[in-house]
Amino acid sequence: MARKGVVQRERGKQELEKRYRSIRRSLKAGMGEALSLDGKWEIHKELQSLPRNSAPTRLHRRCFLTGRSRANYRYFGPSRHVLREMAHACLLPGPVRASW
Repeated sequence: MARKGVVQRERGKQELEKRYRSIRRSLKAGMGEALSLDGKWEIHKELQSLPRNSAPTRLHRRCFLTGRSRANYRYFGPSRHVLREMAHACLLPGPVRASW
């Protein structure tokens, strides 16, 4: 189980990224359309002035049950521990227990 403060911090990053998503996309599109080097520098300064945690690369996937940040499956959503427990309890259709 992850600490609650870490999970809350990650949720705050998600909200911040959602808030600045359109601004960041428009600035990046303007960067490609800028013809002069000075125009690109101005757009780059505006991008740098945005909060660091509003960048989508700073987000991590977390298990929706435990909050674990590592070994998450994109398709299912939980971490490997929870996925294994769900497979043992026959809550997931499809996975076959080989030699677990």
